[in-house]
Amino acid sequence: MDLSTPQSGHSDHKLRKLSARARTASTVLKALSHHNRLLILYLLTERERTVGELEELLGVQQAMVSQQLARLRMEGLVSSRRDGRLIYYRIAKAETVTFLRSLFVMFPEGEED
Repeated sequence: MDLSTPQSGHSDHKLRKLSARARTASTVLKALSHHNRLLILYLLTERERTVGELEELLGVQQAMVSQQLARLRMEGLVSSRRDGRLIYYRIAKAETVTFLRSLFVMFPEGEED
């Protein structure tokens, strides 16, 4: 869509703001579009966890968990804190928890391929 020609009653300014929000949402959705990243985030909705805990829960190698956490951190979806030698990860924004819980409600158990 050409943003220089407002459509459907939106002013050019409103449409540009909406476009910027859609671009941000698209970036977040791309970060969420990986199976293991979604699992990690959902596990973090319950409580903060270490890489080791996530590794054990997911049954995958530490390197994969760390790689996925790095991507989630880059997108601002998770944050961390250090306690001695351990680093704990948590969801960065409360809105992300709400979104994830809503997303998983949309796909109830038993609807697998």
